[in-house]
Amino acid sequence: MVCHRCILAVEHEVKLLNLSIESLQLGELTLQNIPSKSILNKLHNNLEALGFEILDNSKQQLIEQIKIVIIEYIQKDTDYTHKNFSQILTNKINKDYSFLSNLFSAVEGITIEKYLIHQKIEKAKELLIYNELSLSEIAFKLHYSSVAHLSNQFKKITGLTPSHFKNLGINKRLSLDKV
Repeated sequence: MVCHRCILAVEHEVKLLNLSIESLQLGELTLQNIPSKSILNKLHNNLEALGFEILDNSKQQLIEQIKIVIIEYIQKDTDYTHKNFSQILTNKINKDYSFLSNLFSAVEGITIEKYLIHQKIEKAKELLIYNELSLSEIAFKLHYSSVAHLSNQFKKITGLTPSHFKNLGINKRLSLDKV
């Protein structure tokens, strides 16, 4: 689960099976009681039909945690100006960054850095479409060192400059779970 709609979809499926939720947040569902195997299989099948994957092994759960930290890093207005992302990730997950990086690359086929950049560019597209912030405000909000750095990465990923993208006035964003 990587967005609010995902949480709502999972919550809906759980309630359809009359299960009680202890906690539900990005990437994690905890039920109050352990359901029967048949109910658990039904939940598993219903969630898979919606495109969700039940993560049973610890490596997949770690990957999901990394994605959640990345999304929170980009979506929240927290001041991280004096920390690099590897420090933030290491502090949040309590694992060595090189271990997390190697695991993420092996499982996802993309580096954490590239995944982070893609997420930042999707957020930049959203902010450009809203047209409420200047490009320098967007660069600051997304933790870029300069507008030029944001512009270079934006063009590398989209093939367009941020200004050209904004002038097109069309929504070419990907949903967070498709990035």
